[in-house]
Amino acid sequence: MKTKHRILFGSLLLLLLAPAVSGQTPQPQAAPTPSSSGASAGLANDWLRRQSPGFRAWDLGGQVRLRLEHKEHFAAPGVPGAADFRKTGGNADNTYLLLREKVHVGYTPCPWLTAFVEGRDSSSQKDDRNPNPEADQFDLHQAHLTLGNAREFPLTAKVGRQELIYGDERLIGAFDWNNVGRVFDAAKLRFENRDIWVDGFVGRVVMVDDNSFNEANDYDALSGLYASTKTLIPKQETQLYLLSRNVGTGSPAAIGAGLPPVLSGVSPRDIYTIGLRVKSLPGQLGGWDYEAELAGQFGRYKFTAAGPSLDHEAFAAHVAGGYTCTKTTLTPRLGLEYNYASGDGNPTDGEHGTFENLFPTNHKFYGYMDFVSWQNLHNARLTSSIKPVKKLTVTADYHAFWLADTADAFYQVNGAQRGAPYVVNPAYGSYVGSEVDLIGTYALQPYAALQAGYGHFFVGNYVKDSLAGSGGATDADYVYLQLVFNF
Repeated sequence: MKTKHRILFGSLLLLLLAPAVSGQTPQPQAAPTPSSSGASAGLANDWLRRQSPGFRAWDLGGQVRLRLEHKEHFAAPGVPGAADFRKTGGNADNTYLLLREKVHVGYTPCPWLTAFVEGRDSSSQKDDRNPNPEADQFDLHQAHLTLGNAREFPLTAKVGRQELIYGDERLIGAFDWNNVGRVFDAAKLRFENRDIWVDGFVGRVVMVDDNSFNEANDYDALSGLYASTKTLIPKQETQLYLLSRNVGTGSPAAIGAGLPPVLSGVSPRDIYTIGLRVKSLPGQLGGWDYEAELAGQFGRYKFTAAGPSLDHEAFAAHVAGGYTCTKTTLTPRLGLEYNYASGDGNPTDGEHGTFENLFPTNHKFYGYMDFVSWQNLHNARLTSSIKPVKKLTVTADYHAFWLADTADAFYQVNGAQRGAPYVVNPAYGSYVGSEVDLIGTYALQPYAALQAGYGHFFVGNYVKDSLAGSGGATDADYVYLQLVFNF
């Protein structure tokens, strides 16, 4: 495994260094243009600014989101403990209502200074999960200062509690589908001109502590350099990044000792990720589109604070393409996608080969039922969408999942290993199963949207083998209805 990963690292490093070796200067991305004066700034802002020009310096608004979810045979307590796809034992059904409210205040007294504060309340009703990962009484979601004006000088800075979003959010994202979401206490410096932007940032992930003020994990630091250009290669956005996650021994007990894993920080590690991401620009290739991402990792990893330190080498890849027929009123699209992330082929060799998924928004990529992460994974996806009427978009996806290596675990969407009865057994089949998702989104108004979805997971040999001694396995179902209102 180690030799294979070194070959992959070498290939990726050549891709990253190719512009420098060839003597080409990376061509930066165009800076975003400000919204036109006729564009809506939100219901509250539009009304206030009509009342008085003095409100043009203010940004007042928020969001209310309600989501009713029904889950069968997953994400509910079981005996012993929760186990997805269990046919017998425990609570097979979980139906609950998620409610999230956000309110924000922004103030821009001059073009080079903006202050922004956002509060959030997240609650769950009739939810069987305990502790609940999606409940957090009113807390500070964001609070940051932005300094600089990119239209006049290429350097800007943002300091404070903030969301970090890069690329498609496969490695760093806001995890907005979750009822709480993800933020960092971070400082970010950006260089930006007509052709390129480059971010340098350092931050600590904020941990959810219901009924207490959320604080950052002082032992879990994320830093990196992220660059993007839309002119280096015509008709394509090209991004390069170097990310570092450094976790100390105090992380598991950062907000208290003896807490359940869902509330604890991760184990110690020092992992460095080098990556390349490319994506076609909208409308530049007729109806065709493509995207790809490659990421290699190296460093050190510990399963527990007191455990041995292992060499970490891992690799992940994503490639996708599709076609949208724009000449019909239905604008149908059909796409194919493949995702791979390495697993650990030998848990006793002093090396760790499981790809580290960092801080992603996995809900968008590997099935709406949220069973897997970008770790120890082969995933093939067939996706389609259609617009039966102007305001309605319907998508249908099919996923197939395999473990990249049966000597490694079946990882959850949050990156944690599944516990018993999902013990690591190389003799089990590698096919985890397949998922079908059907999603409908209707734009009620520019400020309100209604979405409904259904998902069904067909269990494969790996799940059946794992649960053979625990009453057997069964398929899982998921239904939800969501309303989002922005003001």
